[in-house]
Amino acid sequence: MIETLKKKELNRSNVDAGKKLPIKVVQFGEGNFLRAFIEFAFQKLNQEADFNAGIAVVQPIDRGMVDMLNDQDGLYTLFLKGVKKGEEIQHQELITNVVKGIDPYKNFSDYLSLAKEEELEFIISNTTEAGIAYVATDTMEMQPPSSFPAKLTMLLYKRFQHFKGNPEKGLTIIPCELINHNSETLKEIIQKYSDDWSLGEQFKNWLEESCSFHSTLVDRIVPGYPKDEIEDYNAQLEYKDNLIVSAEVFLLWVIEGGEKLKKKLPFHKTDLDVKIVDDMQPYRTRKVRILNGAHTAMVPFSLLYGNSTVKETVDNTFTGSFVNKAIFDEINNVLPMEKAELDSFADEILDRFRNPFVKHQLADIALNSISKFKVRVLPSLLEYVEKYGKLPTHLTFAFACLIRFYKGNWKGETLPIKDSNEVKAFLKDAWASDDVEEVVRKTLSHTEYWDQDLNNVSDLPQALIYALNQIEEHGVETGFEKFSNKY
Repeated sequence: MIETLKKKELNRSNVDAGKKLPIKVVQFGEGNFLRAFIEFAFQKLNQEADFNAGIAVVQPIDRGMVDMLNDQDGLYTLFLKGVKKGEEIQHQELITNVVKGIDPYKNFSDYLSLAKEEELEFIISNTTEAGIAYVATDTMEMQPPSSFPAKLTMLLYKRFQHFKGNPEKGLTIIPCELINHNSETLKEIIQKYSDDWSLGEQFKNWLEESCSFHSTLVDRIVPGYPKDEIEDYNAQLEYKDNLIVSAEVFLLWVIEGGEKLKKKLPFHKTDLDVKIVDDMQPYRTRKVRILNGAHTAMVPFSLLYGNSTVKETVDNTFTGSFVNKAIFDEINNVLPMEKAELDSFADEILDRFRNPFVKHQLADIALNSISKFKVRVLPSLLEYVEKYGKLPTHLTFAFACLIRFYKGNWKGETLPIKDSNEVKAFLKDAWASDDVEEVVRKTLSHTEYWDQDLNNVSDLPQALIYALNQIEEHGVETGFEKFSNKY
């Protein structure tokens, strides 16, 4: 595809990119994640399903990367690295489906002209969790308004006007921001702007009847631009690329929608794990409980043991076995999905944890461990108790390690506690007496953490007290052996 021109600047002149693609997708956001996820997914549709879709990328804030993208004619190289079914995989792909990049802060008319694109079908966004927000000061007179929803409202209204309310010209809107019910939130804000700006009932009807909004779950680790290894990356190319992006092999995209959306987006013709489902919540729960839950459960436990990375944790005989059993024997046994599907997903998660190209420091993911434990791990622990009438051994011991972690020191070393001042102060005060029973009772009764008094969970206080005493006396490995013999 690329001429043998060593380190030539990457542009269309040295790439056989084929015919120019029509703009079918407008994408809000030009960051690493979208370029490693959405562009890659739509390129696979083009390659394997003859989708013939070009992407126009809109810079959502006044400082971004659109100029760099346009300097390379929308081209850049994606490096995929990871582990799949135990096999190490490295693959690179030139992304060629970005037709143009637009900075609405420099050329607002160029942005609005996207509304007139005949073949436009999809709006995709990832403007960070803070991007889907209502800003009361945004108006129709601003060029552009500050918020992403306001910009999108203006684009939709311009399309409605240009095509005179043609129902065939409605758009499919698929936000990828990492908030639950992202499309519902976005739609509500657009409707509010419609009222604020008096855009009329006909527009609101067109929005409701001709446009569709689809909530999503996206999952792919994207380290992004490999600045520390950029010379090694560029040495693998026959051109100079200033927009290299690296990502893991794993990709999951769950989109709420029915048969109509499946026909519009024929991902079933590709080998990508893109699921179009009636309800994405079970998949969200699966991810939160297995991927995020395993992360959160392992951090204090593994740091106290002496590991420093996620990969070390799953590769170590003791800590790896602990994480495996916590997932397969406890978390997966209480989730409302087929066990085989859950176990298959968990196998993929463990491959991701073993990825030698992504160095996940345990200290880096220790941030806000208390609140994360409440959302990601505690529900599995409580549902296990409800289902089996006993405590889950590994998740309970992980809970004990969490409490011990917040003491702040271990074997003469300072632990990497990263939490709010309030949380740190409360647990420092709880540990001041050094009375393990008092620490446990006080921590479990703090309903602001758990939304309930966990002292009322059968055997939980006693189990945590016993586990903490064993950890203090024998360390994590022997302490767990003694704990598991009793619980």
